[in-house]
Amino acid sequence: MSFYYHEPTSLAEAIALGEEFGADGRFLAGGTDLMIQMRRGKLDPRHVVSLHRIPGLDDVSVDGAVTLGTLVTHRTLERHPAFQGRLRALREGAEVIGGRQVRNVATVGGNIANASPAADIVPVLLALDATVKCVSPAGERAIPLDAFLVGPGETVRQPGEVLTSVRFPALPARSATAFLKAGRRKAMEISVVCVAARLVLDEEGERCVEARIALGAVAPRTSRAQSAERALEGRTPTPEALRQAGRLAAAECRPINDVRASARYRAHLVETLVSRALGRCLERIAEEAA
Repeated sequence: MSFYYHEPTSLAEAIALGEEFGADGRFLAGGTDLMIQMRRGKLDPRHVVSLHRIPGLDDVSVDGAVTLGTLVTHRTLERHPAFQGRLRALREGAEVIGGRQVRNVATVGGNIANASPAADIVPVLLALDATVKCVSPAGERAIPLDAFLVGPGETVRQPGEVLTSVRFPALPARSATAFLKAGRRKAMEISVVCVAARLVLDEEGERCVEARIALGAVAPRTSRAQSAERALEGRTPTPEALRQAGRLAAAECRPINDVRASARYRAHLVETLVSRALGRCLERIAEEAA
């Protein structure tokens, strides 16, 4: 494995290098996926451009919306006070990624750009209606995360384009998030299934105004269970309504059989975890209102 290593100190310099190297270059954020793929021969870039010396890419901003720089680590998500309340799913997704050594290095931007169908943070960001910002010599563009993801390891990001941040709206009152993951063991295991949910209730706390349900490891890309979302919106979130949402989400997913689980078992997990994650959202909304 041989390559040229570059450390630009400004975003403009990184963009210029990305334009120069095109498909022969790769940007380095955390590197926890990139370096493994390079060692296994799945990727063979001639140039690796580190983003670590560029100021501001590891910032967290909470100002009516939440912006995460591409170099924000999973350890930061675990510890940041903004993610202890309504946005608790971000912490829950981050804390099950690898070991602490990995979470100290692995980044939000890398998790998104890697586009693994089993990524743990991506479902949470999908449930939050996140938008990613990419910058190139042609300028910057904001892309809904749902449109950014294409397939396994595939996004709409162009060669040389830098993913600089991800942004999502702050949550209103009477809302909550939850994340659940099923793996073959409790830690340092790729997801068999993972689920993120977000609920917003009306002022009386009796009717679902908005629902988001995102599924990981059960399709070629992380995706939303939109029929399950629609079935909840406008309704009272009774236990039976949550179970129905679980059944609809299971019917929407497209799992595969592999060494970790059968497609049938994955669909069963989706049904169970979706209703459970939605139930946790309701519990958290009730706790905040108490």
